[in-house]
Amino acid sequence: MKRILGFAVFILIYTAIAFYISWNAWVWLETVFGFQNQWLFAFLAGILFYSYLIGQSSKRLSFFRMIGSYWFAVLQYALLLLPIANLTVWLLKLIGIPQDDGITWVGLIVVIIFISLFLYGSYNAYSPVIRTYKVNINEQSRIDSFSIAMASDMHFGHLSGLAHARRLVKEIDQLQPDLILLPGDIIDDDPGAFIRKNMGEVLSGLSAPLGVYGVLGNHEYYGGAIPEFLKEMDRIGIRILQDEVLSIKDSFHLVGRKDKTDKQRKSIAELTNDLNKNIPIIMMDHQPAEIKQAEEHDVDLLLSGHTHRGQMAPNHLITRKIFDLDWGYRQFGKLHAIVSSGYGFWGPPIRIGSRSEIIKIEVNIAKK
Repeated sequence: MKRILGFAVFILIYTAIAFYISWNAWVWLETVFGFQNQWLFAFLAGILFYSYLIGQSSKRLSFFRMIGSYWFAVLQYALLLLPIANLTVWLLKLIGIPQDDGITWVGLIVVIIFISLFLYGSYNAYSPVIRTYKVNINEQSRIDSFSIAMASDMHFGHLSGLAHARRLVKEIDQLQPDLILLPGDIIDDDPGAFIRKNMGEVLSGLSAPLGVYGVLGNHEYYGGAIPEFLKEMDRIGIRILQDEVLSIKDSFHLVGRKDKTDKQRKSIAELTNDLNKNIPIIMMDHQPAEIKQAEEHDVDLLLSGHTHRGQMAPNHLITRKIFDLDWGYRQFGKLHAIVSSGYGFWGPPIRIGSRSEIIKIEVNIAKK
């Protein structure tokens, strides 16, 4: 009953917001172009507002999911821009500027801002940068140094597609890493689109002397098809660690956690208590929610993603409050923590205030 009530409240609030946005669009179209067909406008607006849900209802309607993904960006920035636009029109009217003129020009400025945001945000989403971090670990190891290429949150599927996957493989290949790590959200929910587009064949091009490993992210759980995903990853040579610990060349431990979504996952203590802590411990944990626990249990390097650094500003102000580290690098005692903003995106292929990225980590081990 609580779920039904909560959903009903959400729909009411969402519908009110949608009405506010559509009213602004209607007033501008009517003022500038003399648009009068209310029923056509209401129909198109309704399709737009609920396009993501329509797309989720059937694989054959995935086109609507793409439209809905862009709509999320429109929704966010409309809520930021339209109240300012409404206030501006009202102030212009107070100083004697005709209301129709105010609506026309303020509306045009809003449209230009939207177009600029979408173009800039699309560039940030589809043009990844390489960020390099140097980490010094004071432990014992047979290896003095090695390099890691890390990419998280690819969300491969519909909008993060084949071209973006090929770009990832090309960029990582140029780095020539010793180890490749993919800490979660490799696919965008259901692996269906990933498999249909043969994206696995592209990712099979990822190779490194010490191996290619990944973990599950929350979106692999949301898709409800983890067995199919694991089968595809196994086929292309990417090993997904699920609360597992590997010894790599007897030189360091590699720990891969299940995502926090899985309430039955093992704790960091359970995974690390029996390890030889005189050699480095590298851990992948999709969500950077247990950094303090990793520090307490002698993890040397923790790699996470999930946050997207908010993806579209000013959402980064929220992720910054939620996590001890929502993006970048920080040292917590002996623990080196790195959180990536992600290679792909969720929802709209737009990044404002964040950037699609691949992480290169140069690890140097100073023997005790």
